[in-house]
Amino acid sequence: MPKFSPLKNAVIWLVVLAGFAFALPNLLPEEQLAGWPRWLPHRQVPLGLDLQGGADITLKVSREDIVAERLDAAIDAISRALRGADIGYTGLAGRGQVIQLRLRDAAKLQDAREALRALTAPDNELVLAAEPSTPEGALRFHLTDEAIDRRVAESVSRSTEVIRRRVGEVVPVEPAIERRGDGRVRVQVPGLDDPQPLKDVLSQRGTVSFHWLDLSMRGEQAVDQRPPASSEVLYSLDDPPVPYLVEKRALVGPDDFLSAQPVSDPSTGEPAVDVTLKPEALSRIAPTLQADAGRQFAIVLDGQVVSTPTVADAFRGDTARISGTMSEEGANDLAVVLRAGPLPVSLTVIEERTVGPEFGIDAIENGLKAGLIAALAVAACMVGFYGFFGLVAVAALVVNVVLIIAVLSLLGVTLTLPGIAGIILTIGMAVDSNVLIYERLREEARNSSEPLRKALDNGFSRVLKSILDANLSIFAAGALLFLLGSGTIRGFAATLAIGSITTILTAHSLTRRLIRGWYRRRRPRHLPRGIRTGFFAEADMRFMAIRNPVFILMAALSLSAFVVLVGVGLNMGADFKGGSLVELRAKTDAADIADIRARLDELNLGEARVERLGSPRDVLVRIPSQDAGDNAEQTAVTLLRAELEDEYVLRRVDVVGPAVSGELTRAGTIALAAAMLAIILYVGLRFGWRFAVGAIVAMLCDVLLTLGFLVVTGMEFNLVSIAALLTIVCYSLNDTMVVYDRIRENLLRYRRMPLSVLIDTSINQTLSRTVLTAVTTALALAALYLFGGSRLVESFSAILLFGVLVGTLSSIYIAGPVLILFNRRNNRLDNELGEPEATPEQTARGAS
Repeated sequence: MPKFSPLKNAVIWLVVLAGFAFALPNLLPEEQLAGWPRWLPHRQVPLGLDLQGGADITLKVSREDIVAERLDAAIDAISRALRGADIGYTGLAGRGQVIQLRLRDAAKLQDAREALRALTAPDNELVLAAEPSTPEGALRFHLTDEAIDRRVAESVSRSTEVIRRRVGEVVPVEPAIERRGDGRVRVQVPGLDDPQPLKDVLSQRGTVSFHWLDLSMRGEQAVDQRPPASSEVLYSLDDPPVPYLVEKRALVGPDDFLSAQPVSDPSTGEPAVDVTLKPEALSRIAPTLQADAGRQFAIVLDGQVVSTPTVADAFRGDTARISGTMSEEGANDLAVVLRAGPLPVSLTVIEERTVGPEFGIDAIENGLKAGLIAALAVAACMVGFYGFFGLVAVAALVVNVVLIIAVLSLLGVTLTLPGIAGIILTIGMAVDSNVLIYERLREEARNSSEPLRKALDNGFSRVLKSILDANLSIFAAGALLFLLGSGTIRGFAATLAIGSITTILTAHSLTRRLIRGWYRRRRPRHLPRGIRTGFFAEADMRFMAIRNPVFILMAALSLSAFVVLVGVGLNMGADFKGGSLVELRAKTDAADIADIRARLDELNLGEARVERLGSPRDVLVRIPSQDAGDNAEQTAVTLLRAELEDEYVLRRVDVVGPAVSGELTRAGTIALAAAMLAIILYVGLRFGWRFAVGAIVAMLCDVLLTLGFLVVTGMEFNLVSIAALLTIVCYSLNDTMVVYDRIRENLLRYRRMPLSVLIDTSINQTLSRTVLTAVTTALALAALYLFGGSRLVESFSAILLFGVLVGTLSSIYIAGPVLILFNRRNNRLDNELGEPEATPEQTARGAS
C-alpha cells in the first residue's frame, strides 16, 4: 500500500474523533449534559415538531384588508381636507385602490388640489397620487402599490411582536417566530398538545374600544335609514345579531388599557374580564359617571358589540369590566389579547402542521427500529458477501451515521421524520461506494500481475472518480432541494446532502486507511477468502443482444405511463390541492370508521374520506379543500375536533390553505426541475453530451414509470413523493454513471472492440456492484416500509422500492442503447490523452 502523508492521516482520524465527540451528547439526557465541562460539545440535534410534537402555524397578513383600511382612512382625510377648505363635493367613494369625487363647483378645482397637496406629497403616510382630472371637475386618486407594500411590511413587523407576547401568555415554552415571504409569519411551538387555544388567540385582532350609544334612532331604523355621519351601525355577537347605532369616535381605545385579568362576575356568575385604565381615560369617563351614571355605552371587539352596559355597572374606580356572552376560555383568551395588545391587522391561518407528543414518540421509536433493522440487514449482507472486508464496510457505515448526526448537531439542522428516512436511505446507498471499492480491488487483483500492494493502490485510485461522481451529483440535488423546497422536502434533503459528503469521507478515505492497516499487519499476497462475489466475474451476459425489444418495451411502458398520467392524473394530496389531513386514535376500543363517516357527513365538509391505518385504533381522515378561502379550512378542522375529540385523540393535523397549496406546487416543481437540471449539467460537463443524452433519457423513463406507478396504485402525490422522485433520479443516475465510468475507461483501452460488446463488457464488469447495491438499498427500504410507522414514510419507501427496480433496468437498457444509437466512439479523446491502444491480450481479457 502507498505511504500516506502523516498530516492527511491525522486529519482523517481527527475528523472521525470529532464526529464521535459532537454526536455523543445526543445519547445523554440534558440534565447530565449540564454537568459536563464547558469545553466539551453540548449541542444536541434539534428535533422537528413531527418527532417531539408541537404546532407549526403560518399566518398571513391580508393585503386586501390593508388596502380597504387605507382606502377608508384616505377617504376620511380627503373629506376633512375639503370641508376645512370650504369646498363642496359629491360622490366621494373608493373601490380597490382608486378614490374618486366630483366638485360641486368646477371652478374650485385648483383650490381643491391645493387643499389636498399635503395628502399627495410623496412622504405622506397615505401616499395618494393624483391622476389627471376630467374637464368636469372630477378628481381621481389611487393608493400606490409602494404604499401598500410598506404597510404590509410594517404590519408583519408589528404583528410579530404582538404574536410573541401572546404566545408567551399561552404556552410556557419559547416559540420560534419568523417572518416568511410576503406578509407571513410562521410560529413554531414545540411540545404543544392542543393548538386550538393558540390559534384562537392568534386569529383575534383584539381591538377593544368603548363607544357611546347614539340614541337619536333605534338600531333597526339606522339599518333602513341613513344614520348620522358621526355614527355607524355595528352588530352584536348574538344569534341572530342585533344592530346598534354607536358613535364612531371611541371613548376608550386599545391604548388606554394597562392590564387585564379574567374574573367571574359576582352578579351573574358569568366569566368576564376586568381591565385597568390609564388616568387620562378615566378623566374622560369621570364627568359622565358623576352626571349620568345610567348612560349606556357599547363594548366593541373587532367591530362587533360584546355588550352595552351602563357606566355605573361597568366602572369601579380605575377598573372597567367587560362582560357578555363568553365562555371561561373566551374570557382567558380576551385577557391575553388585551395584555399583549391588538394586532395591526387581522391574520389568517393559512397552514397548520400539528403533531401530538404521543405521535412524536412513536415516530422516533419506529424510525430507530427501522434504522436498526436496515443497518443489521445491510451489515449481514456485506459480511456475507465480503467477509472481513464487509466488517470494514460496516465500521465505515457506523462512522458515516455518526458523522451525519455530528454535522446535524454542529450546524443545528433540525432532524425530522423524513430526515430519518434520508439517513436510512443513506445507509443503503452508502454501501454502494464500498461495493464499488471492493469490486474494483477484486478486479485489479485478479487481472494484474503486479503485487497486491500495487493492485490495491490502483483500485482505490481508479474508483475515486466513480465515488465522487455518484455522491457529488446527489449532494447537488440535495442542496438545491433544500434551498428551493420547503417543509418535508427540506428535512429529507438536509440529511441526503450531508450523507453524500460523509459517504465520500468514510467510504473512500476511511476504508482505504483501514485496509492499509490490515495490509501492513498481515502482508498478504492475496485478497481475503471471504470475498464471495467472484461468480459475477464469470458472467458474460449479452445485455445488448436484446436491447431493441427491451428498449421498445421500456419506451412503450413510459408512453403508456404518460398517457395514463395525462388522462387519469395523479391523486394530488392536500399539499398540492389544499385540504386537511387528520390522524385520529380511539381513546378506548377500535375506531368505528362507519360512525366517523356518518358524523362527518352531518358536518357538510364535502366528500371526506376515512381510512384505517396500521392499528385498529388509528384512522386517517382526509377533508377536501372547502373552496371558500383559508378560513374555511380552519373551520372544517375546528368542526371535526369538536365532533370527535371526546372519543378520539387528534395525533396529527395538517391543514393547507388554497394559497399555500399553489405555492407548494410551484416550489416543489421548481425544486425538482432545478435538481434534475443540475444533474444533467453535471453529467454533460463530466462525460460529454452524448453520455448526458443517455442519462437524460434514462432519467425521464424512470420519472414517467414512477408517475405511472403512482397513478395506477392511486397513491397520494405530495411533497414526500417529490422527494422520492428526486431520490430515484439520483439513484438511477448513480447506477448510470458507474456504468458510464467503466464504458469510458474501456473506450480508451479497447478502441477496436464493437461498441455493443464493449457496453456488455462494462456492464458485466460492474454487475456485482449493480446487484449488491440494489439488494442493500432494497433491504433498507423494506425495513423503512415495514417498520417506519408512518403513512408518509410508508409511501415514500414504496415509491423508492419501485424506483430502484426501474432505475437499475434503465441504467442498462436505456442508457446503453442510447450510446449505441449515437455510435459513440471516443477516438478523439484517445488521441488527446495519448493513451496507447490495448494489446490483443488485453482486448481479449476485457471482452471476456
